[in-house]
Amino acid sequence: MITDALAGRHRGLPQAWRSAVQSGASRRSHEIVRPLGAPGCSVAPDSVVPRAPVRDDSVQEQIDLLHDLPPDTLLKDLEQAFGRLPAHWRTAAERPGSWLHGYAGAFADVWATAEPLWSRASPLLDREIARVGVASVRGGFDELLGSVAERLVRDENGLVVEGAGAGVHELGDRSLVLVPMLAGKDALFVGLDDPGAVWIAYPVPAMERLWRTDSDELSELLGPVRAAVLRTLDRPMTMTMLAGGMNIAPSSLTFHCDRLVAARLIARERRGREVWIDRTPRAGELLELCLRQA
Repeated sequence: MITDALAGRHRGLPQAWRSAVQSGASRRSHEIVRPLGAPGCSVAPDSVVPRAPVRDDSVQEQIDLLHDLPPDTLLKDLEQAFGRLPAHWRTAAERPGSWLHGYAGAFADVWATAEPLWSRASPLLDREIARVGVASVRGGFDELLGSVAERLVRDENGLVVEGAGAGVHELGDRSLVLVPMLAGKDALFVGLDDPGAVWIAYPVPAMERLWRTDSDELSELLGPVRAAVLRTLDRPMTMTMLAGGMNIAPSSLTFHCDRLVAARLIARERRGREVWIDRTPRAGELLELCLRQA
């Protein structure tokens, strides 16, 4: 969610939740995570990847780990990941301790938004645990792996990864740990560095049911177009920016915005030759209520 919503490397996170995560994060959190979304670069140092899930660690434990991590560890991880430091990581390398604390803060910001969703996901996660267990007992693990992600295959040479991070990785005697997660439908993480286990994190099946609830409630209340306007306005925009982002005709957008202004859910402000619009506190409260009830 951090990478998708704050760093801009979209991996299929629904817009309603992307907007919620963005709204709940501080400006510093947005700035800190920018290196994770650099175009053309999918590699990240080990310091930004959660601890290998071979035991149950709470999110708060992960946050504490980031706070306590020695700055030199981040520098070593950057060197190991890249060799020559790329431009988008230079600011973090100049002040590694400050960056780690800021990244821990981004973790905390996103978890504050995601924790209610995680609680609602318990039945889906339990069902996935049962599915994996049955496949393991009945010898259908390789087929299960294919259902987790089309980019993954296990053969006699090891774990074959296609697409970003492509390669063949030897498993040796290490366990293969599957980790269902709440993330965009295109998200996939493969952890290869732990000596005891290779772990694969993937979106839990049927997760779209969780995403759908809050957006449907808002759409039923306001209509789909006006609900989409509110969700898209996670920051002030001009009418032109909003119409382009939503792929809607300006005349139609003006009609819907007029209704939202009348309902005191958005406000207009003319700046020179442009009209800027933004959500009002009333709209923020409505969005928060829908998310809380979802």
